[in-house]
Amino acid sequence: MKLNNRYNRVFGKIPIFGMIHLAGQNPVKRALEELTLFEEEGVDGAIIENYHGSVEDVIATLQETSKRKSNIVLGVNVLPNEFHQSLALAKRYGADFVQLDQVAGTYRYGQLDFKHYEKVKSQHPEIIVLGGVWPKYYHPIEGSNLEKDLRIGMQRAEAIVVTGAGTGKETPFDKIKRFREIIGEHPLVVGAGLTPENAYEQLCISNGAIVGTTLKLDDNTYNPMDRQRVRDFMSVVRKAREYQENLAPK
Repeated sequence: MKLNNRYNRVFGKIPIFGMIHLAGQNPVKRALEELTLFEEEGVDGAIIENYHGSVEDVIATLQETSKRKSNIVLGVNVLPNEFHQSLALAKRYGADFVQLDQVAGTYRYGQLDFKHYEKVKSQHPEIIVLGGVWPKYYHPIEGSNLEKDLRIGMQRAEAIVVTGAGTGKETPFDKIKRFREIIGEHPLVVGAGLTPENAYEQLCISNGAIVGTTLKLDDNTYNPMDRQRVRDFMSVVRKAREYQENLAPK
């Protein structure tokens, strides 16, 4: 599978982005501990997100990470879909990418000001965008066309993120396949619900994944990371990478 050169150059083969949910009584301290765990266990990158914490927690974590030399790529996601803050913070603190809930489509609520987005994105050309289309918690209006929305999304994001119904809920394999068929060789990232049980099948036809819930104690996003869960997941990732390597032209 030929990857987008820029995406591949920055992230490598089937990158795994661990989600930093900023939970706990001291979310910044826990975030730094989780980043160290990711580095030690071979996770490729991390997304710092105000899922449980605040935007101030995101900023404080980025301030700390900017002081240390990290062996993983860092991303930012300021919810809900705050692209201007995410891109600005990524630029200010040297992060490599941002995740956005959605970059294309028309939904019952949660619309994106696409003209503003394109203007802001053009000001940060070095920041890679992982952008969702028809994502969790967003409901396309009647008459929406997935193929049309995906093709627009490909123009607005270096990688498309596909998700299921919600955080920690498995992304249907048929949906992943449909996205893959439409976007072709454009990078595709599975954004929710991966587990050691389903990761191999899903990663064999995608270009990476965003993983959070399955790495936590008791599958609870508020809980700390479980090192053994991270190890178990990454062992499956290595098998998927071997599979894709074997498919590559010799």
